[in-house]
Amino acid sequence: MKKWMSILVTVVMLCGLLAGCGSSDGKKSDTAAETEGNTAEAVADSDIKVGFIFIGDENDGYTYAFYKGVQEMQKEYGLTDDQISIKWNVGENEDCYEAACDLADEGCNIIFANSFGHEDYMMQAAEQYPDVEFCHATGNQAAESGLDNMHNYYVAVEESRYVSGVVAGYKLNEMIADGTITEDEAVIGYVGAYAYAQVISGYDAFYLGVKSVCPSATMKVKYTGSWGDQSAEYDVAKALIEEENCVIISQHSNTTGPASACEELGAYVVGYNISMTDTAPNAALTSASLDWGPYMSYAVGCVLNGESIDADWCKGYPDGACMITDINKNAFSEETYSELTTKVDEVEKALTDDTMEVFDISTFTVDGKQLDESYEDSKGNKPIWDGAYHESYFFSAPDVTFIVDGITELNQVV
Repeated sequence: MKKWMSILVTVVMLCGLLAGCGSSDGKKSDTAAETEGNTAEAVADSDIKVGFIFIGDENDGYTYAFYKGVQEMQKEYGLTDDQISIKWNVGENEDCYEAACDLADEGCNIIFANSFGHEDYMMQAAEQYPDVEFCHATGNQAAESGLDNMHNYYVAVEESRYVSGVVAGYKLNEMIADGTITEDEAVIGYVGAYAYAQVISGYDAFYLGVKSVCPSATMKVKYTGSWGDQSAEYDVAKALIEEENCVIISQHSNTTGPASACEELGAYVVGYNISMTDTAPNAALTSASLDWGPYMSYAVGCVLNGESIDADWCKGYPDGACMITDINKNAFSEETYSELTTKVDEVEKALTDDTMEVFDISTFTVDGKQLDESYEDSKGNKPIWDGAYHESYFFSAPDVTFIVDGITELNQVV
């Protein structure tokens, strides 16, 4: 029955999309996209039930970061375990729609999903259950879906990517200074899942952080074709180290595979989501990390108070939504570590105070040219003004598709 309803709902949604609806004018920080929303009566703390659909489980760093957000939200509102329902290891397929329907039928007032490919299935469920709020991470269709109960959210992880790049750049400088490598050998490898905008945005930002302190650095990117394949991530990292002579590896992938390869082969690693020091005590430098708790608390709070939820939400350092993990002191000399921590504090303060932009267009070129205000994103918006590309301004999900000069893609997986 649910599969038949899925087909029917898809047809209805397509008709709604053709009819059109209001677009978002939001951005990260304090002006995320606002919508009239699905305003309803307030729900008592004791009556609310919150559902989650996760692509993985607590054992992968990406989903673990979301689960920590669940725990933060649960603690803030004093919810019992019975008020939380989680579907683990849900694929980017019809299983997501089934999971969303199951959670709605269980009585969940609000349902979160955490993977890019979940979005279409969440919209199908949102159409079928108009009194339930559906919140999807990393997507960009909510504002134009015509569904008041469909919402997109993201974290400005390009900020923590940039800061983690500064850490990597300091390590390159230390290796150059002690003669381990030459300036021309300051090559970083990047393990990406897919050539999606969120991955490209992240590695552009990471590289700009590296370049801000180590101008000679270059970077090579190779994709695995999976968000969470431990073996594939290990193999790609190994190839980048052994075949491409990369001395530091970073990642937009969800396992500790790259960290294991670096620890084994004598390279350094900048991880994602979680600290990699347990896996790679000698190789780990830091990780770009993020906190989903602020959004979950915000969205659940809206339901509790009978308020509408923004169609798009994206926040970063000013709201405690992103950060880097502790810098591994054992991976640096005392002098470098002291200078590095001072620099990181300086950059993080600038991001928190909103006095710097990650994508300052004066700091990079694309195909040998500087971007300008005529640049348009995938939806025809112009996100460049005041000398910077403003990621997540018009909608929450990243939209960067340009690749900064100095970065080379070794393959293409979309």
